[in-house]
Amino acid sequence: MSTATTSLAELQAAQGALLTPGEVASLFRVDPKTVTRWAQAGKISAVRTLGGHRRFHEAEIRQLLQGVPQQAASAD
Repeated sequence: MSTATTSLAELQAAQGALLTPGEVASLFRVDPKTVTRWAQAGKISAVRTLGGHRRFHEAEIRQLLQGVPQQAASAD
């Protein structure tokens, strides 16, 4: 199969899943605009869709989440 006919689903399977800024924001518990700022600052890498929207590699985001300290549940 040529790369010209490769579907988005096949690309995602080969390269890993892509997440939207909203999905990344919910994982980090921040606003989606913050995720966009991180991408603009080069803190996280992003790919652009044909429509110009940012998408983030799930593997990279999961790796970054490993370094984020978890908030302890308060015992009330």
